Amino acid sequence: MSVVPGTLETDRQPPMTVPLRHFVVGIGFLLLGTLVGLGVVFGVAPGRVTLVHVHLLLAGWICITIMGAMTQFVPVWSGVRLHSRRLSTVQLWLVAGGLLGFAVSLLAGRFTWLPIFGGAMLLGFWTFVYNVGRTLLTLPSYDVTERHFALALGFFLLLTTLGFLLAVDLVRPVFAPLSVARARVVQTHATLAVFGAVVTTILGALYQLGTMFTQTELHGIDLPLRRLEEVGYPLGVLLLASARLTDSVLLGRLGGALVVVALLGFSAILGRRLYETRVDRTPMLSRYAVVVPALALWAVLTLPSWIENPLAREATFGAPGTVHLLVLGVVGFVVLGTLYHVVPFIVWVHRYSNLLGYEAVPMIDDLYDGRVAAVDFAFFVTGTTLLVAGDLSLLPSPGPAIGGACVLVGAVLFLANVLWVVREHSPHSLAGVLFGTFATDPDRSSGDGDESTGGQ
Repeated sequence: MSVVPGTLETDRQPPMTVPLRHFVVGIGFLLLGTLVGLGVVFGVAPGRVTLVHVHLLLAGWICITIMGAMTQFVPVWSGVRLHSRRLSTVQLWLVAGGLLGFAVSLLAGRFTWLPIFGGAMLLGFWTFVYNVGRTLLTLPSYDVTERHFALALGFFLLLTTLGFLLAVDLVRPVFAPLSVARARVVQTHATLAVFGAVVTTILGALYQLGTMFTQTELHGIDLPLRRLEEVGYPLGVLLLASARLTDSVLLGRLGGALVVVALLGFSAILGRRLYETRVDRTPMLSRYAVVVPALALWAVLTLPSWIENPLAREATFGAPGTVHLLVLGVVGFVVLGTLYHVVPFIVWVHRYSNLLGYEAVPMIDDLYDGRVAAVDFAFFVTGTTLLVAGDLSLLPSPGPAIGGACVLVGAVLFLANVLWVVREHSPHSLAGVLFGTFATDPDRSSGDGDESTGGQ
């Protein structure tokens, strides 16, 4: 594999501290979410612990990672400058601080605090949407990845608005005067979050990463499957979300079928890219290889469930018992695999790219410890398998607890490996990555550190 694919505009990327601090904070939320999840399994956590668990993993780990990834790779992939570096820092701390306060409020039963912390998260996510949206608006045309990212930004606006209203509703009724059941709004919010913002982003990224890092091209059946996904998937998500809000079973069946068929087709596209790969196996590709069967199994299990009743509460994220299959088996392994390349890639570009031709430099995949990567992969696969088996009632009660512990161990090892890359190879310390300013970033350009596409 080449060190840096030649098509990437690495000179357009933001300072390395911008995406890296998103990734480090996101992994921190993964650890917190896993610990809270163990509290759910053992029944020892207070308050609305399940809601906290879901938000720490989805809003904390997954969405903050997505924020960092889009902030990094929209400029790199699209060859434009990020609209504002300052806003990229503001968005992180608004979301992270708001989410921590939101979680504490739920655990402590202090619902009156929820609108405050929910408002901070709302402002943070909207800042992210504005910043990346303004960056995308400078492009003359959009490829498949950029189209997915633009759609995902729209889903972020919708889901965060509903999320804030749900937080307010716990203090002062919002939906009752409108004769809208809160449970239906919760389902709609969850649908827009997971299938709208998160999965749409992942699909867009994998169209780029799945070809770039297997050194293959879409061809044959891949092309009609991509057209089916590009049209059918976002339409299906909107129909499914609308059906859950309006309590329409027929609309839900149509939307659910479109979502499932589109994702099943995409699993075939990704599987073909991995089968035809021309490069050696890496931690990124190993984790993507888990995604293919996990996504296909989720689709096969979910289609009959959603045809029967797509509005059932237990079927919000697919067939009953498939939550961990989707969130960990699909979304989680995509994020983990991507970070195993993205973090070393960012560090490598800033530390070693200028040394090429002058002295020996390591490859990107040499920056992390391959043995630790193999071990954390084994723990994540084992833990996810046990959790999924427990969800599907294929395993007795100790299984999910053991699975949660395995995921926690895998998360700790993954975090240690990624932080090792930063500690040993980054020009910044970990504290500098988290709290440093652009004034101390070696690649800061002249000016005020806030470059926009408008020529500031």
